[in-house]
Amino acid sequence: MKLTFLSLLAATTLFSACASHKDTSTMNSSPKPLQLFNGKDIKNWTPKIRLHEPGENYANTFRVEDGLLKIRYDGYDDFNQQYGHLAFNTPYSYYVLRIEYRFVNEQTKGGEGWAWRNSGAMLHGQDPNTMLKDQDFPISIEGQMLGGNGSDERTTSNLCTPGTNVVIADKLFTPHCTSSISKTYHGDQWVTAEFVVLGDSVIKHVLDDQVVLEYYKPQVGGGSVNNFDPKQKQDGKLLESGFIYLQSESHPIDFRKVELYDLAPYKEDTQKLDEIINQIL
Repeated sequence: MKLTFLSLLAATTLFSACASHKDTSTMNSSPKPLQLFNGKDIKNWTPKIRLHEPGENYANTFRVEDGLLKIRYDGYDDFNQQYGHLAFNTPYSYYVLRIEYRFVNEQTKGGEGWAWRNSGAMLHGQDPNTMLKDQDFPISIEGQMLGGNGSDERTTSNLCTPGTNVVIADKLFTPHCTSSISKTYHGDQWVTAEFVVLGDSVIKHVLDDQVVLEYYKPQVGGGSVNNFDPKQKQDGKLLESGFIYLQSESHPIDFRKVELYDLAPYKEDTQKLDEIINQIL
């Protein structure tokens, strides 16, 4: 994507050599990233952990230490399927989300095998204040983050769909999860995951400048979410906006960057939108 944009930028620069400085500045302008994680605290976030009410940060699961947003379980006797999600308090519709994360340490007692080095970025999620106390996952689109074991292949930036469906290859895709085409990221290395979210039209998962997964028409539907308020699950309803969550599934994880480029001002200008996305990526 960068190569395409650089070629376009070179041609545009040559064409506009005689244009006014004002026009050139407008053409090359792009949104500044919004730092959803400020490196200091989680005051702009709402935790929702299963078996607990919205806003209760049980056992200090979500914390900020050394400038990192950390998910830890030292206050748990047993994980007991207390799946946690930390929601940023502002919903978004059109955006590029960039997250830098790493898995660390050992999985906590009681975590399921599939949850080893497993977390996620929940996109187009329901309002955390509409989640019931015993609800396990927000109705959302999950960009699943997985870490490798040092030898076997295990893709990341996969797709999971708690209470949702998407369209892939012009067909409604109803399985709960599907893998991306990413490489495996072993150990405690930092990984940068990017998500291009364009309302209810398309979502792309990007790693190392490569689109590793792409799907369309995110919508409410399917299963894999339990103990929800039925009023919040209107099957077939397209998801054009929602809340962004970071996920707690029993393995410690650090986040050092959670930033967002708001693309909503450009959504009616397809050409400009494409240019802006290419600049960001």
